[in-house]
Amino acid sequence: MGGMPETLIVTLCVLALALAFAAAVLLFWRAYKRQRLNAAVEQRDDDTRKGSYAFVINPSKPHAEELREHIKAFCDERDIDHFFIDTQLDKDGNACAREAVARGATGVVAVGGDGTVRTVASAMAKFDGIPMGIVPIGTANLFARNMGIPIDDVDAALTVATSHGSRHVDMGRLCVLDSDEPEHDHGFLIVGGIGFDALMIDDTNPKLKKNISWLAYFAPAIKHLFSPKNHGDLTITDQRGDVQTFTGLAFRTFMAGNCGQIPALSLMPEAVSDDGFLDFELIDTTGGIIGWANLFGDVVHQTITGKAKQSPLSTNSRIDQIKGSHAEIRLDRPILAQVDGDVLGKTRHVAFSIEKQALCVRVPEVPEEPTGIMAL
Repeated sequence: MGGMPETLIVTLCVLALALAFAAAVLLFWRAYKRQRLNAAVEQRDDDTRKGSYAFVINPSKPHAEELREHIKAFCDERDIDHFFIDTQLDKDGNACAREAVARGATGVVAVGGDGTVRTVASAMAKFDGIPMGIVPIGTANLFARNMGIPIDDVDAALTVATSHGSRHVDMGRLCVLDSDEPEHDHGFLIVGGIGFDALMIDDTNPKLKKNISWLAYFAPAIKHLFSPKNHGDLTITDQRGDVQTFTGLAFRTFMAGNCGQIPALSLMPEAVSDDGFLDFELIDTTGGIIGWANLFGDVVHQTITGKAKQSPLSTNSRIDQIKGSHAEIRLDRPILAQVDGDVLGKTRHVAFSIEKQALCVRVPEVPEEPTGIMAL
């Protein structure tokens, strides 16, 4: 049996060197970002003597009790007045945050994943001047990543949450207009949507997601690739204030993004979390698996280019994106809706809106200009 062709050996060596170089660049970039973050945290102006901090904690998260003791020791060591409020099945982060403010908290810190952060933020956006901190302990922690908040360093996250340095970000709202529930207005910080994205999230195994994070979405995504398309009429108020109406639409999913960055990919590369607009995105595919492959290529293309444009090679996929302040869609049948990964149930009539810079969030670094870039 002959040896490997010389050209193949050279090709494999070049690929190996390219991968090694890419890995080295990534490690260097992460080390640089961590060093910069640590420097920013060390320069924080202490805010611990000017009020009381409420920590809204999700007790169902792994090691929640250990974390509670860690937070208590951190606050006691720094003489920070604080108290805890636990989320419960009948008491979400929204209710806990409102209770915290009623009890005199001058800062409210969400301790949990994107769900806890979202519900706490939904309430805190109504209280002007009271900052919200985040100690991220969830699976994805997307909003914390978008804000540059430390993910794997509890003390650093606590330092950011209890010291000066904030930015005001937008709060998205998804209103289920055909709901009989008293609470039908749901806040979101990252993405709200209807259709395929909600189907995928609803069918994801929570235990699997806890163990393998984003990889858990692949199985339900594949399962629903060929689910029936959705049909409806859409009205959007764009960033100029003009109203655009689209009737008889057929689509896979419709999303409204406040932060468009997720690890490794960019769903909405031009989304900015404090510009007062949502980035609306209508997605459709044709041609079976070829269309979905094209769609993935589109997402990779806009991730690389940083522009909300499809790949020039795309033939069987469609991504229509437009910035605006309001959207309303009526559907011909009930479909699932979701906000920041929390499934809301089925609806035939929803509206999306934005509250400009309504939420005050403690962050490590305050950008001089609005930015949609997610920290690694």
